Amino acid sequence: MSKLVRPRAFGFTRVRFTLAAAAISTLFAAGLAQAEPVTLNIASINNPDMIELQKLAPAFEKANPDIKLRWVTMEESVLRQRLTTDIATNSGQFDLMTIGAYEAPIWAKKGWLAPMTGLPADYDEADLIKPVREGLSVDGKLYALPFYAESSMTYYRKDLFEQKKLTMPQRPTWDEIAKLAAQLHDPAKGVYGICLRGRAGWGENMAIITTMANAWGGRWFDEQWQPQLSSPEWKKSVAFYVDLMRKYGPPGASSNGFNENLVLFSSGKCGMWVDATVAAGMLYHGKDSKVADKTAFAPSPMQVTDKGSHWLWIWSLAVPKSSKSQDAAKKFAAWATSKEYINLVAKDSGWALVPPGTRNSTYASAEYKKVSPFSDFVLDAIQTADANKPTVKPVPYTGVQFATIPEFQSIGTVTGQAIAGALAGKTTSDAALDAAQAQAVRMMRQGRYIK
Repeated sequence: MSKLVRPRAFGFTRVRFTLAAAAISTLFAAGLAQAEPVTLNIASINNPDMIELQKLAPAFEKANPDIKLRWVTMEESVLRQRLTTDIATNSGQFDLMTIGAYEAPIWAKKGWLAPMTGLPADYDEADLIKPVREGLSVDGKLYALPFYAESSMTYYRKDLFEQKKLTMPQRPTWDEIAKLAAQLHDPAKGVYGICLRGRAGWGENMAIITTMANAWGGRWFDEQWQPQLSSPEWKKSVAFYVDLMRKYGPPGASSNGFNENLVLFSSGKCGMWVDATVAAGMLYHGKDSKVADKTAFAPSPMQVTDKGSHWLWIWSLAVPKSSKSQDAAKKFAAWATSKEYINLVAKDSGWALVPPGTRNSTYASAEYKKVSPFSDFVLDAIQTADANKPTVKPVPYTGVQFATIPEFQSIGTVTGQAIAGALAGKTTSDAALDAAQAQAVRMMRQGRYIK
């Protein structure tokens, strides 16, 4: 009797082997893909605090090997133009953007930013200073995380004041500042009476000029959104600014922004400087400061009112909706604005140079108070800058040194350019404001705010 021979399933075995090999190959490839780190493209401003962040960021990369950081650092005006174009066109060029208190609420309302939800428990959102947190929120939800915040204040050389027997008023007016500048001005010795921003830009020269206009009782728009640039308040304040800077400012002032004036004052070339409170730590403890033991401070000058005479600004980190790496970007933003990061800066550069203005815990720190005689003053300035009621006369907008509407970026830039032209002697201050007024009216009509 013949044996029954079972056929050998060579084909079936080969198929199973091939499928198994393919599965292993797929899993291996997936593993490699997961192992490939995410690269975050970060748009950053070229100021000292952000440069310090770039310096310390490898600590984050070491703790998070699945995330790599690629920095694109720009000057302030260039940064704003590039980010506005990128986010409006949904190009997705950046995963994390350095934006301010102006952009955050506007872009959030347009649906361009990812909400900053799901933050780690130890982030302690309640620790954020209230006006700062509110300035980056829409309907109670954060859309950007504050890296540092600032108001404005007056810095002055106490050694020069003592030499010339001058006294800084407890609450100076711009008229008093002008008289002091005249007595401090000594170009032969390389000292200019006062340094103020002159570079054109809604966030450059217009930051200081708007607070001056506010102090004279001015406003950007009336309650019906009619531009007010040709009003008596604006014309008085801008004429004063141009005259003050031409008489007692440094040469080429129309090219100077925050960074240039920081260098001038810290090198001993300015008798006074009215600018951001963030500069305080740099002047008192910066390695390049020659005036660390010679600097004193006072409030930002007022005039007919102190309403809106000091600004509120917040540099923050936001994640655009167009980013394909939102979770990784949020993770880095949370780290860079955390208590942990502030302590890291304190360890690396000292408590006086930590990012200021964002957290109550910073101002409650004994170490910070010890090395920062200006800390209570700065906290008060930030807390009393009222973005909701920024001027004496009622206004339909929020923002102390800007108006939180999309059209303001263009209006503020055009106005800043016109005033920089007046400072450079190319036109008069009145003619500059009349031209800016005409442009502002045209833009507001295009935006259908007015007929």
